[in-house]
Amino acid sequence: MPKAIRLHQTGGPETLVLEDFDPGLPAPGEVLVRHTAVGLNYIDVYDRIGLYPMPLPGGLGREAAGTVAAVGRRVRGFRVGDRVAYVLGQPGSYADLRNVPAERLVKVPRGVSDEQAAALMLKGLTAHYLLRRTYKVRRNDWILVHAAAGGVGLLLCQWARALGARVIGVVGNAEKAALAKRNGCRHVLLSGSGPLAPEVRRLTRGAGVAVVYDSVGKDTFMDSLDCLAPLGMMVSYGNASGPPPAISPLELAKRGSLFLTRPSLFAYISRPADLQSAARELFRMVSSDKVKLRIGQRYALADAADAHRDLEARRTTGSTVLLP
Repeated sequence: MPKAIRLHQTGGPETLVLEDFDPGLPAPGEVLVRHTAVGLNYIDVYDRIGLYPMPLPGGLGREAAGTVAAVGRRVRGFRVGDRVAYVLGQPGSYADLRNVPAERLVKVPRGVSDEQAAALMLKGLTAHYLLRRTYKVRRNDWILVHAAAGGVGLLLCQWARALGARVIGVVGNAEKAALAKRNGCRHVLLSGSGPLAPEVRRLTRGAGVAVVYDSVGKDTFMDSLDCLAPLGMMVSYGNASGPPPAISPLELAKRGSLFLTRPSLFAYISRPADLQSAARELFRMVSSDKVKLRIGQRYALADAADAHRDLEARRTTGSTVLLP
């Protein structure tokens, strides 16, 4: 019997339970995917604790890769055995099998492994929209990346360097600093070691950065604003330390007419054409080795609770996959 991690109540990692789970046959327009690797992301923690409410009982996980096991009626372009990957707004990828709308699937090319694809769909497509659409990074831009040794952070820093940007990374310890330095950061700063903005101003010769990519939230939000150059953009795309504080628009004005956005991946890939275009560019960057995905941890699907504990304790680096 296929298995899945199920959540019957919100709470800590102990609420994750491995159960028998039969997804059934694919409906018209759907494809049944047999997972070979499942991506772990901080949004899974938000789902588990109830920050993003969902019906219970339910599943967890937004991304996975595998092979097509069955094809529903009215599906074109996929056949049994195809290697595919996906990211969905609806949780449920912590499972052996899952039915997925065909329009949300992408084919995985040669040169990209199943583990890479599973770990890339959410983090990699997030890096794509942040760098290529939310703020289009240009050569010689100074940019600041929080959590630079994390899954999205490492991809952001490498890709930004490939675009010619000058990257300042912020990390939590010396080991992560060395990792960030090897993956695209020109300079790396340790969080909590002193005021952030003065050091960023020193490194940029007083100019500040064009954009801040902040996935930490409450603990870094105001400091991030102070690192920006006039007309700079604050991109708040995560809440690892809690939601950012409320802010008056006047705070943006007095710091130099700043821009503030809180983007979401699923808004950027809501159209199938945008999803396919972004995935193609992402896979090209990985296949060409301009962006190297580092999978720092692997856990059995049954050990998803341990994976969540390590993620929340910031004991992980790079990307993490669950293996059914």
